[in-house]
Amino acid sequence: MAAASVGAGRGGVSLCFATAFGVKTLALSAFTIAWTHSIAKVDWQEDWRVTPAGLELVQARIKGTGPGMEPPPEARLVDGWFQWQPKRAAMQEVVLGNSGAAGEWRLCHEGKCRTLSEIVGHPIGANVTTMKICSDP
Repeated sequence: MAAASVGAGRGGVSLCFATAFGVKTLALSAFTIAWTHSIAKVDWQEDWRVTPAGLELVQARIKGTGPGMEPPPEARLVDGWFQWQPKRAAMQEVVLGNSGAAGEWRLCHEGKCRTLSEIVGHPIGANVTTMKICSDP
């Protein structure tokens, strides 16, 4: 699949989405992943950075609570969202599953959100997508 450039990468790394049909590369250094919980229908958002060390989770937000979705004790309610800064080492990849029951993962960058199907150019369906760092060409 051809690379699609969105924004400017930093430090020689980009964000890649790998599916059963190929890999889509996005040259960006920060983004938000958003989704709706399949059972409770509660909105979640996570802010990420793409760095040479890996994908860094900067902040997480949840619009409400439900069984198995309680925000951690350090979360603070701000503008209707529980938000917190997860303490987690940078990761080389993150596997995104999709039950198909609550819509798709959405990637938001510079005020615009697109579904993963729109980004990779084909329907994702209930298939797994791997989000990972990749070297800039």
